[in-house]
Amino acid sequence: MTIRADLSDGWVLRLAAPDAPAVPPAVRAALPIPATVPGTVHTDLLAAGLIPDPYLDRNELTLDWIGRVAWVYERDLPAVGDGPVDAVLAFAGLDTVATVSVDGVVVARTANMHRRYEVPVRLPAKLSVRFDSAWDYGEAERDRIGALPNQYPAPFNFLRKMACNFGWDWGPTLVTAGIWRPVTLIRSGEGPRIREVRPSVTVEGAHGRASFDVRLAAPADEATEVTVSVEDILATATLAAGQERVTVEVTVADPDLWWPRGLGPQPLYDAVVRVPGDEWSARIGFRSLRLDTTEDPEGTPFTLVVNGLPVPVRGANWIPDDCFPSRVTADRLHTRIDQAVDAGINLLRVWGGGTYESDEFYAACDARGVLVWQDFLFACAAYPEDERLAAEVDAEARDNVARLMPHPSLVLWNGNNENIWGFFDWDWQQAIADRTWGLGYYLDVLPKAVRDTDPTRPYWPGSPYSGSMERHPNDPDHGPMHVWDVWNTADYTVYREYRPRFVAEFGWQAPPTWSTMTGSLHDDPLTPTSPGMLHHQKASDGNGKLERGLAPHFPVPTDLTDWHFATQLNQARALGLGIRHYRSLRPRCSGTVVWQLNDCWPVTSWAAVDGQGRKKPLWYALRAAHAERLLTVEPREAGLALVAVNDTTASWRVPVTVRRLSFDGTVLAEHRTRFAADRVGAVTVPLPSELTTAGDAARELLVAEADSGERALWFFAEDKDLAYRPADLDARADRDGDDIVLTLTARNLVRDLCVFADRVDPAAEADDCLVTLLPGERRELRVRGVPAGREKDLLAAPVLRTANDLIAGV
Repeated sequence: MTIRADLSDGWVLRLAAPDAPAVPPAVRAALPIPATVPGTVHTDLLAAGLIPDPYLDRNELTLDWIGRVAWVYERDLPAVGDGPVDAVLAFAGLDTVATVSVDGVVVARTANMHRRYEVPVRLPAKLSVRFDSAWDYGEAERDRIGALPNQYPAPFNFLRKMACNFGWDWGPTLVTAGIWRPVTLIRSGEGPRIREVRPSVTVEGAHGRASFDVRLAAPADEATEVTVSVEDILATATLAAGQERVTVEVTVADPDLWWPRGLGPQPLYDAVVRVPGDEWSARIGFRSLRLDTTEDPEGTPFTLVVNGLPVPVRGANWIPDDCFPSRVTADRLHTRIDQAVDAGINLLRVWGGGTYESDEFYAACDARGVLVWQDFLFACAAYPEDERLAAEVDAEARDNVARLMPHPSLVLWNGNNENIWGFFDWDWQQAIADRTWGLGYYLDVLPKAVRDTDPTRPYWPGSPYSGSMERHPNDPDHGPMHVWDVWNTADYTVYREYRPRFVAEFGWQAPPTWSTMTGSLHDDPLTPTSPGMLHHQKASDGNGKLERGLAPHFPVPTDLTDWHFATQLNQARALGLGIRHYRSLRPRCSGTVVWQLNDCWPVTSWAAVDGQGRKKPLWYALRAAHAERLLTVEPREAGLALVAVNDTTASWRVPVTVRRLSFDGTVLAEHRTRFAADRVGAVTVPLPSELTTAGDAARELLVAEADSGERALWFFAEDKDLAYRPADLDARADRDGDDIVLTLTARNLVRDLCVFADRVDPAAEADDCLVTLLPGERRELRVRGVPAGREKDLLAAPVLRTANDLIAGV
């Protein structure tokens, strides 16, 4: 019987060179210390009280030395029985430049954070894992090969490590080392050991087929029966003596199909592979899958088709949820993915500057019907195709494609993030000259790895990429595009000038929630430009872009409280407008993937959920703009039109009333019509001129309401030009068990009401945000986490805010 034991305890951390000059004397004196596995050097030092929290203030700057020295993790491997015993150490992740020694003898050298390794060991033994500086290794490889273009001043493109550890425009420079994923001690009994199983799951007609490529750790000593079960359906095959690989196929008649969320259920089947003395198990799902890129009269679509149905993608980009990934627990992952689901998101793109996520991540997506687009880990740089690095890339790709094969949520492998675009547009070509820069990975090595290992899933060379090196990679008519000139140089209304086939990145910045910001920054005074605030703004001229993007819509506040609210509101407005516009282009545009869902630390960024897991107003805007049945008023060449977008599998056919109102509620014009939006489709209804032409643009709006309850609003001018009156609200706060129910009745137009409950208590949260009330309308909001006696704090500024405040005053 094969026995697997987790080796998470008993580790100590020490310096490889105790006299390393970069190490502060107090740290040197305290080492060695207990180490946590999985973990990192940073988190071990933090747990021991030897360094300050790198996420607070500007502490990041004082901790650069950690990534510049070599570290050693050690532990004893105890005896088993009376004599020496052979075993295997399975490392799920070593970060990054590691030397594994057993009783002082080197048994492995690794230089890839993203691969799994197995090494032999004889028990008892002393195990040592040395981690040399990733900085030193990357810089030495850059010197050996020659520098290549890179959007950030670090050598991350010369080694296989999480690129954003070296700093990004939303993340700190915290170059980690450590045993970042579990270590398992494996002892085999008399029978064979299963090393890997690769399940290929397809649907053909009324039958589901699961083909299991079973690989043993060593050739079988004798004929061995391999049994595979999918629920109660069994299949067997026999491995002859000397063989170590066999394929076993199971056919399931009329399987329950796995669907993306919102389009059907997510049934999962228990699959088990057994050999005498060992077994492997996973949960698999049956679904057909293809990426439709068949050229049409408008160019090249980019449409995921699951079970024959084109999927309307409402996605978000996913970055590592912590700079120290070992801190991302299963509970934290489930919370974050639930936040995605609750925001109407049906696809997460795992971005190429991070990691291949944990098995728990993909399993959570399987269970919730969240599709996963997985980048291979190349981002924003030219990568050498040097023989040493190329071998690592190929092995890494095959390892991770095999590891993730059981998960039905994984629907796309993508070759890189923005590297082909960089080659075209970022002044790289002169510096690259005639050298390789990664294209061979994206067009040859990676697609071959996917094809050889898991041909059931599609591969695309890059994002953005137009399908051919003969076309510009960010061509809106072909494949996925990224829209970043809007944030960098234009007003967010310019989103409406784009008509992409699929938009895989677009975003707008805002600071984190108030409690996250003030809990991590202690500047006195704290201002938009105080030292800590600027340190937690990593984007080039980020604050300048925030204020330039705000100016067309609101006066730019000088007060921190108003600045914080205004920039968060502007972020929500920007992404809401962009998503509604792109969705209104259905079927030309088949999906949106906003940048970004989450953050890895407290920072001003593009995220909807901040580094402490709190929802910014943007999250609520995503939830509204991602409604499965969406009404939106959009400008078209002939004037304003009403667009109904239907992402459900049932047709949506209802009457709709569109009214032009004055801000005091007077009906100025009204139109009653019907629309019919087919399943996963959209319909555009032109609006008559008596509705779309305002008599007084500063004091009027359009309100479209479907009989099924959906509503869309259109204002004829920007906020700064609207004749808002101060919000006049009848507001009441009543406790209902642990919650507070806010009852809000508007006496005049109240736009984008927000309740920033975290300003009362960091754990408090309102169930809605960005609420617009017409005169006389009443709304109830539920707020959780408010301490007793603080109820009335929810009823006034700075907790209760509206867009009216920024124009007409509180």
